[in-house]
Amino acid sequence: MTESSTADVQLVADAVTYGYPGHPVLDRVDVVVSAGDRVGVVGENGAGKTTLLRVLAGELAPQSGSVRRSGTLASVEQELDAPGGSTIGTFVAEALGGVRAAAEELQAAIDGFDHESGDLARLTAAVARYEHLAAWDADRRVDEALTRFGAPRDPDRRLDELSVGERYRVRLACRIGERADLLLLDEPTNHLDAAGIDYLTARLREWPGAVVIVTHDRRLLDDVMTAILDLDPAMDGRPALYGATRYSDYRFLKSQMVRRWQARYRAERKRALALAEQLDASYEGLSDEWRPPKGSQTHRRATRARGHVKAADRLIQRLEAEAVQVPTPPLVLTFPDLPSLPPEPQPGPLLDLRAPLVQGRLDLAGVRIEVPACGRLLVTGPNGSGKSTLLAALAGSIGLDRGVRAIAPGVRLGVLAQEGPTEHAAALVAHPRAAGTAEQLSGFDAYARHALTLLEARLLDPEQLVPVAALGLLTEEDLDRPLRELSVGQRRRFDLACALLAAPHVLILDEPTNHLSVGLVDELTTALRATSAAVVVATHDRRMRADLADWPELSL
Repeated sequence: MTESSTADVQLVADAVTYGYPGHPVLDRVDVVVSAGDRVGVVGENGAGKTTLLRVLAGELAPQSGSVRRSGTLASVEQELDAPGGSTIGTFVAEALGGVRAAAEELQAAIDGFDHESGDLARLTAAVARYEHLAAWDADRRVDEALTRFGAPRDPDRRLDELSVGERYRVRLACRIGERADLLLLDEPTNHLDAAGIDYLTARLREWPGAVVIVTHDRRLLDDVMTAILDLDPAMDGRPALYGATRYSDYRFLKSQMVRRWQARYRAERKRALALAEQLDASYEGLSDEWRPPKGSQTHRRATRARGHVKAADRLIQRLEAEAVQVPTPPLVLTFPDLPSLPPEPQPGPLLDLRAPLVQGRLDLAGVRIEVPACGRLLVTGPNGSGKSTLLAALAGSIGLDRGVRAIAPGVRLGVLAQEGPTEHAAALVAHPRAAGTAEQLSGFDAYARHALTLLEARLLDPEQLVPVAALGLLTEEDLDRPLRELSVGQRRRFDLACALLAAPHVLILDEPTNHLSVGLVDELTTALRATSAAVVVATHDRRMRADLADWPELSL
C-alpha cells in the first residue's frame, strides 16, 4: 500500500477467499497494510466487510489464501457480548494486559541488571517495548478516551447493565488506550456523538501503527484514510483498491466504473437478445421455409434440412463464442413515491408534540414540535441528550410523564429506530424481527407478516403497500434467506424497508446511516431531501448533517 521496509508491514492478506456453500463472501482479496497506513473498507451491506475484519484478526480461517500479521493486535466488533459478571474494570484490565506486562518486564530487567555481566540486550528490548507502547501513559489514555467518548467510567459497573452503545464506547476507549500495532475497527462512529468522533479522528490520524476500519462515515474517510478498499466486485468480480484519499474522489471513480458496467451490461443483454431472436428464426425455418415445392426430389428436401440444421448449429456456436459474461450491476435505491397527506386531510400539523417529559431522559418544558405535511426536522445533540427518546415520543412508542402528543387522522408513520427494530405504539404488535420464530423466517415471509400485522391494526392501506423487492435494498436471493443469516447491515436495510412498507406520510429515522454502506447513505440522503413525505431525522453523521443543513434544526 505504501513503500516501506518489511519490518514496517503489520498485515498482509494474500488472495483471501471465504464464504459458505453457494454463498461466497470474500473472493481473492489482497491487501498490504504498513505502519502509518489507514485503510478504509467500504462496500454494500453483505459484501463481507465484517467477515474480512474477522479473517484479518484470525477469528476466521480463510478457505484459501493467507493472512500474516506482525506486532500486537486490537479489534473492536460491531456487536459485543457482555460476559456474565464482567465489568468496565474487566475491559480495561484485558486491554492493558500487554502494557502491564511490558512495564513488569522492564522493571524485572532493571532489577536484575548487573552492570558487569547483565543482559544488556534484554534491557534494551524491554525499554524499547515500554516506550513503543508509551506504557507510562496508558491509564491516562484510557480514562481520557472514556471521558471523550461519553462512556461510563465506574470500574465496578457491570457490562450487562450498559446499553449497546455504552458497551461499544467502553471497548473502543480501551483499545485506543492500548496502542496496538494493528488496530481493526468495525463501524466505530455508530455510537459516538460529534465530539467523540472528533476525538477518535485525532487519535487515528496520529496512530503509529496500522489501521483498518470498516466505516460508512464519509467524513472519517476524508479525514483519516490513506486508501479505500471497496469490497463490491467490479466487472471482473474482484474487490478494488482505490488510492484516493478523499471520499469524493473515490465516489467519482466508482461511479464512472459503474456507468461503464451498466452500459456494457445493457449492450450485452441487447446483443444476446438479438442473437436469440435470430436463432429462433432459424429454427422456425426448419419447420416451413426450407421446404421445396411439391413434387421435388426427396433428397433435395433432406439436403436442405441438413443445411438449416448446420446453420442453426453454427449460430449456437457463434452465440456461445461471442457471449460476454457481464454480471448484474449493483443495486441502486429506488425510493417509493410517498404521500404527503392522508385521504381526508385536516388543517394543522400531521404530528404534534407539546412539552414532553420522560423522566430521566427528556424534559422539553415549553417546547412544541410540529411536523407539517412535507415538513423537515433535523434533531442534533450529544449522546445522552435525549434524541432517541424524543423520536420515540414522536413515534408514540414510549409514554409521556407530561406533555401531549397528537397525530392527525389517517396519518401513517414509518419508524426506524437507532438500535434494533421498533414500531410505534399504536401497532401493539411485535416487529417481524422480534426474538423468537421470526428470525427463522425469510425476508419475504417476515415482510408479509409485518404487512398483515399493520393491516390488522388499520395502519396500512393495501392499495399503497410498498413491495420490498422493488426498493433496491436487498436482492431477491437475500430476501429468500432467513433473517438470521443476513449481515448486520443487511438487517438494517430490512428494517428500513419495513419503515417504508406502509407508504408513510411521516418518516421518523433515528441514526439512519448506522450500519449502511456509504453508497446507500448517499442515495438515502438524496431521497430524503426529495420525498413528499414529512421527515424527522436524528443523526450524528457529520456529512448527513451538512447535507441537511438547510432543514429546521432542534438541538438538544
